[in-house]
Order: sequence, then structure tokens, then C-alpha cells
Amino acid sequence: MKLAFIIDPIALLDPGHDSSVAMMEAAQQLGHQVWITESNQLSIVEGKAWGYLQPLNLKPVKLIDGHYSVESDWYRVGDRNLTCLEEMDAVFMRTDPPVTVPYLYTTYILDLIDPSKTLVVNSPQGLRNANEKVYALQFTSVIPETIVSQDKAVIAKFVREKKTAVLKPLGGKGGEGILFLEEGDRNFNSMIEVSTQRGREPVMVQEYLPAAKQGDKRIIMLDGKPIGAVNRVPSGNEFRGNMAVGGKAEKVDITEREKEICAIVAPQLKADNLYFVGIDVIGGYLTEVNVTSPTGIREIDRLNNVNLGKQVVEWLETKLSN
Repeated sequence: MKLAFIIDPIALLDPGHDSSVAMMEAAQQLGHQVWITESNQLSIVEGKAWGYLQPLNLKPVKLIDGHYSVESDWYRVGDRNLTCLEEMDAVFMRTDPPVTVPYLYTTYILDLIDPSKTLVVNSPQGLRNANEKVYALQFTSVIPETIVSQDKAVIAKFVREKKTAVLKPLGGKGGEGILFLEEGDRNFNSMIEVSTQRGREPVMVQEYLPAAKQGDKRIIMLDGKPIGAVNRVPSGNEFRGNMAVGGKAEKVDITEREKEICAIVAPQLKADNLYFVGIDVIGGYLTEVNVTSPTGIREIDRLNNVNLGKQVVEWLETKLSN
């Protein structure tokens, strides 16, 4: 297969952490050709999606004594060539959030790829439809009580009723901008003003789940099925469990309740052609559905002696052969 990955600058990726690298590495090891590009290197020419693609060669990371060992020259890229993306068997859209206007423009370019020729993972339309915070709100039976608002009075009423809550920017990633709200906090007004851009931008406010102290579980779903999980436990005085802010990755099983959540979410994910997804679960409640560039593969592999990147590529082989 010929696979193209739209990623952030490769020099900025962490090969021992980034799921994109894990999947590209697995594809290479299974004998497939891998190219990379970036969103700002895409164009529309004669009604088709084109991009400056560079062939990629990776030196696989090595797991030594429970830690990934990475060589300093872990990647090598070839010359850029302007290529029609329909020459690829699949294109992976793996640019990190936030979902900005340029990000949305990229999805419009990817819309012009003929799906009968090339599979886009995840679907451009699916990416537009699935805000990673708001998308979860359609699954009302498995989410904590949640509001989305830019109105200070509405948010204040919710916090008074719940005593504690968590505020999340709708476009954030890796725990960025998440705040713990508590009734009576003298900084409350200022925090809401800053987070909502003085009432111009809505935010999500969720009931605080005490189980968050025991961890925020990331479950990787592939074509609607859970294939692995990792628990991200807050460290020190930090209430957020995100690995980007120092959360500790721990081995964990997928519970029956979490399998139930996956089964509830799966039909909509499949309907939206969201093939590779990371859902977040705290205390048996769904809190987010991550679709842009879900991470967690490396940590799950390391803790469970598995290879989720290989599973993704083998799934792709089967899907494209049907």
C-alpha cells in the first residue's frame, strides 16, 4: 500500500509517544510505502487534492527496560514531489488540534479525494462534525451532567448546583486551558471571562467526577471496536491526568461498563466514518471523543506488550482489499 500521513512538522514529533509515528513505523515494517506532508503543503489543482509528499524512512524505537529508546536520527525524508493524493491507497489526517479555520480548509481539500480510490482516515466531514468536546453530548446516557455556554450566569448557576465542576475550552488539546471550578472561588468571574473571551466563545462545563483522582482512561477504538486502553493518573497537585501535563500512564483493563460505552458510541462513529478514535472515560462516564489525532498507542504498547499500530495497518489492509 501507499500511505500518506498529514502531520505536524516531523522534527517536532516524539517518536516514543506519538501515535502517528507508531502507525507509520508499523506500516513500514509491514512492507508499505509511507509519505508525509503538512496541511500547508496541500492544494486543489483541476478539482483534485494534491500535496507535496516526501517519502519517509524510520528507524523503529526500541523498548528497553520499560522505556523507549530513540536514535537521534530516527527519521529520514526524501525530496518533496507534488502528487495527487488519489495516487495513495489511504491518507491519514493526523494534524493536532486546535481545529482552526486553516484546519477546516484542509478538510475541504480532502473532501475532493475520491473515496472509491483513496480512504481518508478520519473522514473530512466526520472531523468537521465531531468537535471533540461537544460530540460526546449526544450520548446522554453515558456522560456526566454537562453544559456548554458562554454566559457567566448560566455557568455560575451550574457550579452552585454541583459545588465543583471542570471547565474545558471547546478547541483545546492535551489538557490545555482546563480549569477546576469551585463554588465560592474569588477568581471565578475572572476565570470565566478569560475562558469565554468575555462572553464571546462558549466553553464546556462538566460535573466534576471525584474518580478523576484515580485516573482518566483513554480507550483507543478502531472501526467502532475498543482495541486497547491506558489510564492517565494525575501527578502531584495537578488535577488533570493528561500525559501532556505530567499525567502518569498506567496499565489498565477495559471494564464491562466501558465496553457498554463503546457499544453505544460505535454506531455513530461508523456512520460518521470516524475510524481511529480515542474516547476518554472517568469513573464509568464518557467525557470526550477524540478524533483529530488521538494518542495513546505507544503507552498501551509499552504497558501491554502489544502493537496497536500494526493492528491499525492490518485493519487497513483488510478494509482496502474488500
